[in-house]
Amino acid sequence: MPTSNPRNSSEEGRDRASAADDRQSMSTHEPERAAGNSGRSESSGTPTRAEKFTTVSGFPIRQLYAKDDLGGWDADHEIGLPGEPPYTRGIHPAMYRTRLWTMRQFAGFGSADDTNRRFRYLLSQGQNGLSVAFDLPTLMGYDSDHPLSEGEVGKCGVAISSLSDMETLFDGIPLADVTTSMTINSPAAPIWAMYLAVAEKQGADWAKLSGTLQNDILKEYIAQKEYIYPPKPSMRLVTDTIEFGAEHTPKFNPISISGYHIREAGSTAIQELAFTLRDGIEYVEDCLRRGLEIDAFAPRLSFFFNAHNDFFEEIAKYRAARRLWCGVMRDRFGAKNPRSWALRFHAQTAGCSLTAQQPYNNVVRTSIQALAAVLGGAQSLHTNSLDEAWALPSESAATLALRTQQIMAYESGVTITADPFGGSYFLETLTNEMERDARAYIEKIDALGGMVAAIGRGFPQREIADAAYQYQQALDRKEKIVVGVNDYVTEEPPIEILQIEESVAHQQAQRLRELRANRSNTEVEGRLKALRAAAAGEGNVMPHMYEAVKAYATLGEICGSLRDVFGVYEEAAIA
Repeated sequence: MPTSNPRNSSEEGRDRASAADDRQSMSTHEPERAAGNSGRSESSGTPTRAEKFTTVSGFPIRQLYAKDDLGGWDADHEIGLPGEPPYTRGIHPAMYRTRLWTMRQFAGFGSADDTNRRFRYLLSQGQNGLSVAFDLPTLMGYDSDHPLSEGEVGKCGVAISSLSDMETLFDGIPLADVTTSMTINSPAAPIWAMYLAVAEKQGADWAKLSGTLQNDILKEYIAQKEYIYPPKPSMRLVTDTIEFGAEHTPKFNPISISGYHIREAGSTAIQELAFTLRDGIEYVEDCLRRGLEIDAFAPRLSFFFNAHNDFFEEIAKYRAARRLWCGVMRDRFGAKNPRSWALRFHAQTAGCSLTAQQPYNNVVRTSIQALAAVLGGAQSLHTNSLDEAWALPSESAATLALRTQQIMAYESGVTITADPFGGSYFLETLTNEMERDARAYIEKIDALGGMVAAIGRGFPQREIADAAYQYQQALDRKEKIVVGVNDYVTEEPPIEILQIEESVAHQQAQRLRELRANRSNTEVEGRLKALRAAAAGEGNVMPHMYEAVKAYATLGEICGSLRDVFGVYEEAAIA
């Protein structure tokens, strides 16, 4: 998205950028757009083009790519075959010929009852995976009746304050038969414990449960800022869930290492790629320090990437990610199981690309982005709805977003062969260059002492802020065009949007009053005391978390108990 070129951090990057400019200058001269130009020539109204061409991220692009651009490229070594290391061409030999990606529409709003109805509707329309969006109080570890929750209950996702809410959320939905993704980070452990408790009540075998817990706290410090505890105890909670999952839920991904929110915060594609993989390295290192065997947990590490507007840049990003991660796991950590080498990822189309202006244009944007994710080899996909720049998706908008995936899967023909762009001079060159630049970022963070240390020094935060600023400048100068925003502007009537009433908060408060009146508060206090003791020690807190959840301790009580032990994190100002 932003126009900063991360390659400028190295001499090699400057040399490649200069070479690109030299080659560009040999192309047919095109008129330079003057500052403040509308982007259309006076004589014909035809859009003029910039003299220098770049990706959305500011990556310089040459007029033509040929075999020479690949240098001593060895196709067998660099891209191989689908389903084989280094997995550049995909992690399965036949890719979508044998199994389509999981269509996992992100959903959650209002009460658990409201979202349960939406889940049932989407499943009836052909969706084959659930993805839960939680409201802000839940994301921050507060109950719906906490004073800090006022005005936010159910507004940006579903309100979940206890096991009772989780039971309602999945009422009538057999968890053994559907994969579930949960976008939750700081309170990921208690939310996952609630999910597992519901599965147990349904009689489901934990060993057969499949799904994904986001649980990526490092990207919260970098980009999204929904953290509670300081980095060290937060990392411990992540490692606790990975360890617990390796033992009890072998088919469930205990973490989804997420570049999506890094990109939404304004990063370039290369920054998204590099920071995400370096976060993954940090989690692996923490698990190894715990004493876990690499191949016991690495096959269940999953990733989550943004699918942005620049079609070829996004495809190259996914291919470079797989190749980089294969090398990291095999060469840096010595993993022996090929499943540990294979990067599996979910993609979501770019929320930050959606516009409130001319919202039906978002259907086109989302379709292009989703196509890039599929051609890049995604294992699951969410397509944003056209109204998400205004509000949570309406039922009709969510249905159209799902239909976008289904049309792509069944009508477009893009699923009938694996990696159809493999071998393209342009795409392979772009993949190689993205891999090199991402590797340079990873080496820089290694030199800073790792990602936790880099976050403490504000390195990724500054890089993203600079990139976002440069992109905004490019928009202001109309070097980059967003249709309907800084060019091709028209007036349009407002669209109907989903409204969340304050009655949801009142209903949640009543549910919590009834819960506290009907449970054994003596048992709850005992479970919370045991949880605090475990948190103050060195053992895995997940078993104690699970017992507290089953006693109907609330999310706020559990997270509050951990606040008592771990404290809370306040980010230092970054100069």
